[in-house]
Amino acid sequence: MLILKLTFIVPDSPIPEMHSIAVLSLLVISTSSTSVAFPSELLSPLVPQKIQATFNKFNANPVQYPQYTSTSGIWQSFTPNAWSSGFFPATLYALNERSILCPPTSANTLGLANWLDLGRSATANLVLPEPENTPDHDRAFLISFLEELAINPDNTTVQAAVVDFAKILADRFNPAVGCTRSWDGSDPYVGKFFCIISPRDRTDDEFLILAANLTGNSTFHDMAVSHADTTMRDHVRDDGSTWQVIEYDWTTGEVVKKRTVQGYSDDTTWSRGQAWGMYGFVNMFRLTGDEKYLGTARLLAGYFIDHIPGDGIVPWDFNAPAPWPADSSAACIATAALLLLARYEVDEANANYYTDSTIQIINATTSLAWAPTWESLLANATVNKPAGNALTGSIYAEYFFIKVGNELISRELAECP
Repeated sequence: MLILKLTFIVPDSPIPEMHSIAVLSLLVISTSSTSVAFPSELLSPLVPQKIQATFNKFNANPVQYPQYTSTSGIWQSFTPNAWSSGFFPATLYALNERSILCPPTSANTLGLANWLDLGRSATANLVLPEPENTPDHDRAFLISFLEELAINPDNTTVQAAVVDFAKILADRFNPAVGCTRSWDGSDPYVGKFFCIISPRDRTDDEFLILAANLTGNSTFHDMAVSHADTTMRDHVRDDGSTWQVIEYDWTTGEVVKKRTVQGYSDDTTWSRGQAWGMYGFVNMFRLTGDEKYLGTARLLAGYFIDHIPGDGIVPWDFNAPAPWPADSSAACIATAALLLLARYEVDEANANYYTDSTIQIINATTSLAWAPTWESLLANATVNKPAGNALTGSIYAEYFFIKVGNELISRELAECP
């Protein structure tokens, strides 16, 4: 393993069961279409308090990172090279963003820490994989690097890390298939090439495009576009739902099988994969300006919204029979995607629809999953139901929960506490 020690240069200038509903304090905001209430917990002083406590818990020797909790709300420890480890540093960056939007007060507790310093500290301990020992694209999911570049685009240390990781991704690209290999196969899967709909659709394509911009090597850009186009062609069904995994023949690029790993069955729709796809396609529109990605994001968003049950709770799989566990992480990712989609939507009615849907989903999710006695902010995430991992907290739910609050504040749809 290559341990990446980053030097950051600052520029001058017991939880309820699945459908138990908690009573929440609501704040009323007004969009251009309607007045809607969002939960005050979204901007609760417990948010900074819990995130600081989590940093203190894992900032030990050796440094560890949270991915999900136990079913009693205790964060579990993961190594710096785990696929999810970049999410917690990114969460610290998200609180830095909030502290800029909202001056720290005793009411919001944002003055508890220098969140940028904590984010940089946590990012500095992440581990990049050796190029020859990279069994999957997620081995270093470095979303916090993107957060750092948003603050300091001239950070040469992070720029170099982005290019190095893009080279690893490029080594996993197969021109016959048209995408970057997600998982390496082993018997009986020798010769098969696996592509999944996953967090990589949010970040890995962005790494490739950033690397193209930094190096002038358009091959990185072309690989990102090819992967997105292949995902759009093969993962997305006509009704806007998605398959999680596509198996390809390594040499011919032909589709061998379409299936799931974390959903209910091969023909159903795993909600978190649907949410990752929504975010990935609207993000590709942001990066490229190509309208086809915006259209695909709309298609996936329409399916997601239309298939939420009447109680407003996002299920782990949209087609699984009841009783099913919820997935608060899918809900949080989807709401962040919907707000991003609303930002780029040219039709005002559609933009309002996506914004209002976001607030409805976050209300229902917070009512179900807000967990004041847990180490995590939210419960009721489903990490992997077929593997028996459900009713937990999730670090990617935490990150997007905070980002949704930030976006509502930045759009003046919410006021700082």
